[in-house]
Amino acid sequence: MNTKSNPPDWQVAQWFNTAKPLSLATLSGRAVILVAFQMLCPGCVSHALPQLQRVRAAFKEADLAVVGLHSVFEHHAAQGTSEALTAFLKEYRITFPVGIDAPAVTRGLPATMQTYQMRGTPTTLIYTRDGGLFTHHFGHIDDLNLGALLAQAIAI
Repeated sequence: MNTKSNPPDWQVAQWFNTAKPLSLATLSGRAVILVAFQMLCPGCVSHALPQLQRVRAAFKEADLAVVGLHSVFEHHAAQGTSEALTAFLKEYRITFPVGIDAPAVTRGLPATMQTYQMRGTPTTLIYTRDGGLFTHHFGHIDDLNLGALLAQAIAI
């Protein structure tokens, strides 16, 4: 969990639930939690996204920004459109900002997923208030551990 300063920017094709595009620079001064997910990922739908909603409710927006990143690397026809994601976000009442990971430059994983060498979804990235990468975790993190990680990232 070493803080890496100047982590790479997210590469987002389209944003939802935000008036303007987000980046680590625009969120500077707050810790950030970003969860990469797919709407057809059972672990994302049953654990990661509800957990992210609880995180948003538990922490002050002045301290922590909550962001989702829809990173489609399989079942493109079923979940690869903005219309499908719009319906999904409405159905699951997701109100935090969500970006669609930009397509890969070459065949394979979406751009941000490649850049951060994500192994799948859900993947959680936590950044400190100065934009340093604090945690990169594949899979589920239980609520108590996640809360402790977020408190540490906010405190730095």
